[in-house]
Amino acid sequence: MFPWTPYELFSPDTVPEWILVILGVIDLLVRIVALGWIPHNRRPSVALAWLLAIFLLPYAGLLLFLVVGSSRLPRKRMEKQAKMNDIIRENTPEDFALGEEFHHLPEWVTTTAKLNYQLGALPMVGGNGFDILTDNHDSMAQMARDVDRATDYVHFEFYIVATDRVSQVLLDSLVRAHERGVRVRILIDHVGSLGYPGYAELVRRFNASGIPWRRMLPIRPWRGEWQRPDLRNHRKILVVDGSIAYTGSQNIIHRSYNKKKNVRRGLEWKDLMIRCSGPVVAELNAVFVSDWYSETDDLLLDEATEVLTDVEGPVYAQVVPSGPGFETENNLRLFNHLIYNANRRVVISSPYFVPDESLLHALTTEAQSGVDVEIFVGESSDHFLAQNAQNSYYSELAEAGVKIHRYSSPTVLHAKFVLVDDLISVIGSSNMDERSFALDLEVSVMIVDQGFHDRMEEVVEEFKASSTLLDLDLWNKRPMRQKYVENVCRLTSALL
Repeated sequence: MFPWTPYELFSPDTVPEWILVILGVIDLLVRIVALGWIPHNRRPSVALAWLLAIFLLPYAGLLLFLVVGSSRLPRKRMEKQAKMNDIIRENTPEDFALGEEFHHLPEWVTTTAKLNYQLGALPMVGGNGFDILTDNHDSMAQMARDVDRATDYVHFEFYIVATDRVSQVLLDSLVRAHERGVRVRILIDHVGSLGYPGYAELVRRFNASGIPWRRMLPIRPWRGEWQRPDLRNHRKILVVDGSIAYTGSQNIIHRSYNKKKNVRRGLEWKDLMIRCSGPVVAELNAVFVSDWYSETDDLLLDEATEVLTDVEGPVYAQVVPSGPGFETENNLRLFNHLIYNANRRVVISSPYFVPDESLLHALTTEAQSGVDVEIFVGESSDHFLAQNAQNSYYSELAEAGVKIHRYSSPTVLHAKFVLVDDLISVIGSSNMDERSFALDLEVSVMIVDQGFHDRMEEVVEEFKASSTLLDLDLWNKRPMRQKYVENVCRLTSALL
């Protein structure tokens, strides 16, 4: 009846029959309970994947589900996020966009801003400026220069941080700022940074400096710190004096990630960051303040803009936080809404492209309706499961008319952005996979400006020059064993 039962694991000659009966009843009850429990508030694809795991391996599958099956953060943290959303709304004019000039924008742009406001509590604001940074090491040097000019406070939040010869420039600037009396606060993801060469030295340096710093979503059960271990804070934010901010895809580490295997293979990460000025800085700071409060119970209202002001003029922008701290998958809803409203062109760059059903349908539908849809992914990756799951979607996408550009090895394309028509650019930390939609805390910035979009198109052209367009006929001829591995990895993607 089942793939295996306890009777196959224990010999009747050595185990009393009544124990085998009890184990058999437990086995059956686990499956029956799972049928009615697992699907609750889960997508059918995710529920089916968990049910398959539990039916094939009842005890191991159930144990795995109990450890990583819930995508919700602890109740206390969810309450803190709700409180911060209320505080943000109380200090923001009751409108999804500030200023009058936005009324000239297409209706689909204003409905997008309304959606983002409902999801993340932050309005679209005008009067912003942005620089695009595409070199990881130059970006860290630029951040260090801004930190060295700080006079009031510096807020630093990154997924991966480690000490090395490149990151040291920025880390030293944080220590210098603290020593001259600037209020420096640092958040780094615990599991994200743990294990990278240079992390232990970083911890010693921060502890010795006296800078207030915290591990985000720490996994230290002996201190009562526990949640699903793979729910991570993937955000990248630096705020200086409330006037300058950085965000995007980059971690604070050498572009080889300091690992010998990466150096041997010549792997180096290619990222994209934006340097921001204007009211959007206050919105990025609000995300940091929310995360600092969640980790410390310290509400930094004196280091946050009390009221977002109405600043006229371009460039309009809006910050969209997302992750398990929210009731909905804010980033996925934004991406789907933008794709379905595209009239001419959609460009996506993502290192991990494992779309859920809704995103896959949006992309293929738009491509089949004549919209020019292009996706940039890496030919190289540091994640076996994600890379092979990603490969399994290429044929379906290409057959629908989606152009797939594979950034040439050994560079690992890590830039994350979405461009729509000639007006919308979304830059941030979010990948196009289930992990970024449901499990990781992410932050995105939607920028509404043709001039900025034109500059992003220059980045796209640079990427094309280093990429190869997928040949569908050639791709479909890859070995059957490779297709088999890809399909198995695709099956597991709903659990990742």
